[in-house]
Amino acid sequence: MSSHLSADRPAAQPPGRGSVDALISQARRLKGDVDAVRRDAPSDVSGPQDRWQRALYDLALHQLSDLDAHLAQLRDGPAPVPSAPGAEPVARAAPPAPRRGSLLSRVGSAEWNLLTDEASWSGELYQILGRDRTAPPLTLDELPSVVLDEDRPKLTAMVTDCLVDAQRIDGEFRVVRPGGEVRTVHMMGEPVLAADGSTASMWAVLRDVSELRRSERVVGETHDSLQRHRQRAQSEHRLAVELQEAVLPPWRGSLRLPHQGPEILDLAAHYLPSSTSALIGGDWYDALELADGETLLSVGDLTGHGVAVASGMATLLGAVRGMAMAGTQPGQLMALLNQLLDATVQPALGSAVCCRYRPETRTLVWAQAGHPAPLLFRGGTGRRLNSPDGVLLGATSGAVYAQAEETLEPGDLLLLHTDGLVPGHSDAAAVNRLLDLAPRFGGARTAQDCVRVVVEEFGETERADDACVLIAKVPA
Repeated sequence: MSSHLSADRPAAQPPGRGSVDALISQARRLKGDVDAVRRDAPSDVSGPQDRWQRALYDLALHQLSDLDAHLAQLRDGPAPVPSAPGAEPVARAAPPAPRRGSLLSRVGSAEWNLLTDEASWSGELYQILGRDRTAPPLTLDELPSVVLDEDRPKLTAMVTDCLVDAQRIDGEFRVVRPGGEVRTVHMMGEPVLAADGSTASMWAVLRDVSELRRSERVVGETHDSLQRHRQRAQSEHRLAVELQEAVLPPWRGSLRLPHQGPEILDLAAHYLPSSTSALIGGDWYDALELADGETLLSVGDLTGHGVAVASGMATLLGAVRGMAMAGTQPGQLMALLNQLLDATVQPALGSAVCCRYRPETRTLVWAQAGHPAPLLFRGGTGRRLNSPDGVLLGATSGAVYAQAEETLEPGDLLLLHTDGLVPGHSDAAAVNRLLDLAPRFGGARTAQDCVRVVVEEFGETERADDACVLIAKVPA
């Protein structure tokens, strides 16, 4: 029932699900046909040839059952691991190739005469057990000597049930060949009754199923490994999400500052997760009311995905908040963040924009580190602010970051975002797409309405990375 490919022949591609379903149907039909022939065979199996034929029927049914189970596993397979871009895919271990040779070279027969204590073995059984064919066959009392210690009780119980209660034997045990190799043997046997109904002998067919069981173990271990990987990925994803939710302001709805007054910015933000990654990225946004009455606005992105990146993002965001509360200006704040990333054990790169807004004078002071500049919308049009100098965080030691100043007007709208907000576009094209929203922003009443416009425009687009947007609207 098997065919062999020559070594220089190209490997066949794995069959599709429909092809495997067809093979399963064929195997089950064949199994039904064999079972029907077996049932129609004479029940009187007094001769060795008859017993051999019946045993081969049973063996064929076992083989077809195995084939059915393995084809079903090939079709269904273990559940896939969440594809986590950035993570190495789990390699599926391939079962070892079966040994060459016909099926019958791994099937032998034996008969033990209880009246004369004689035994007769087929040549194939000598081969399975690795014994010299010139040596006499082992008696039933001697047979346990080649069986693995922990399997001897199982063999003894099967043989006892057969000889005493006339039960059929159908079980497996492991044998140790003379060179120390352990093989797994499946034994099917039955008693041969004398005229008075007593057991005269025991006849059995033994099949070497070592390769089959080894393949099953490999498949089982691979499935268990995939299960563990999936559970670990799910736990890491849950932890990253909880960490992100714990440190970021609420990303659905307007952002409320503790002492919000008539001159405080109208703020709203939104986080857009990747549509292709199961892992959380390092994007963040933040709005914080400072002790001197100014407002801190920041967005940033730490490269990578997963718990470690989410933890690094939380560390950076905490540092931004702490330094801003202490009065650190945006340019110096970026330099200190760069030192922080440069000093971490795990090298990392990040980008960020940090702004301080003074409501009394409507002054915005800001700095950036390799990040898209804020967009300013006024009177139905928009433009990108001119970026002060600043390299990526963690790119070089001792980097200096310049800062710029912009005076806002009543009704102005400021948009901060991370890379990937507009998927499939270069930086310049993405900025133009965002600036094209100016007329719609002009008709929006609140910052949250503006965020809604952005999400409606770009939120349903398939994106390879996370992104976020923060909008601040100056009271008119």
